[in-house]
Amino acid sequence: MQARTAKKLTQKDLATAINEKPQVIAEYESGKAIPNPQIISKMERKLGVKLPRPGKKPAASKKASAGGTAGRAGGPPRAGARGSGPPKRK
Repeated sequence: MQARTAKKLTQKDLATAINEKPQVIAEYESGKAIPNPQIISKMERKLGVKLPRPGKKPAASKKASAGGTAGRAGGPPRAGARGSGPPKRK
């Protein structure tokens, strides 16, 4: 919303510019809807800013945690991890 208001655009103006309904913009800004990545891209192009993506953490918070998980990303699953191997037979 800050990027939109900084450009002095109403929700209707932005929606018209990116070929969407004003209700879509209102729902995204209020948190009632999860933004579609394609619509986020259109909004970014129109507003000239990078917007946060749902489900992704900001780049600044990508620090190694002290929990001992460093080096595990992308590796094979741990033994006993859910989803590893076929279901056990009884």
